[in-house]
Amino acid sequence: MSARAGSQCLILAGGLGTRMRPVTETIPKALIPVNGVPFVDHQLRWIAAHGVAEAVLSVGWLGGMLRDHVGDGAQFGLRVRWVDEGRDLRGTAGALRLALDEGVLEESFLVTYGDSYLPIDFGEVAAALARSGAPALMTVFRNDGRWDRSNCVVEGGRVHYDKRRRDPALAARMHHIDYGLSALRRDVVAERVPAGARADLADLFHALSVEGRLAAHEVHTRFFEIGSPEGLQDLERHLAQPVG
Repeated sequence: MSARAGSQCLILAGGLGTRMRPVTETIPKALIPVNGVPFVDHQLRWIAAHGVAEAVLSVGWLGGMLRDHVGDGAQFGLRVRWVDEGRDLRGTAGALRLALDEGVLEESFLVTYGDSYLPIDFGEVAAALARSGAPALMTVFRNDGRWDRSNCVVEGGRVHYDKRRRDPALAARMHHIDYGLSALRRDVVAERVPAGARADLADLFHALSVEGRLAAHEVHTRFFEIGSPEGLQDLERHLAQPVG
């Protein structure tokens, strides 16, 4: 898969958005206005312009509102497909398994979150997975605890990832953070996430990293998110800056 071919990206947008209540009691988090425009509009326009041809939106809480707004994705310059968990949220890895079982995943695909705005080339991340020879790849950012707690060590082109910081010795060497965009091969989901299971991507990535099977792709542009009021304000300031 090349950066020019156009990649598939699954967007995990089914969560309850508890930190953004009361706004998210009536709308899904992805529809929160950012400088007067629903967040998902900003996100989809960026990825469409930076290497993504098709998005799969995995929805749950108030997912019908998001589907009504986005539709088939044509207004954003890409194709959009849908997977709906309904009220039975299965976790981030469980949502991938549902997408697999519904037949919408390509052989290799990207994964990001419905509250993440990541100003990088998504197509290059897909190409990096192909070059790595690994079954999964994580984008990482040298964080040094600045934006959030660092959760991984990068060595020899691989990620040692432990969001739960089980190993104090490893945690002491953590300077990078999971950037919020990963790439996986479809067969990893089939092999490692049971059908119908509630499962977390953090646990899957930890297991793959212990096996030396999680490739690293370092980026150098900070991430943005709307999962908290502070994050929303940061993104609004970023998007209000003149381009160029």
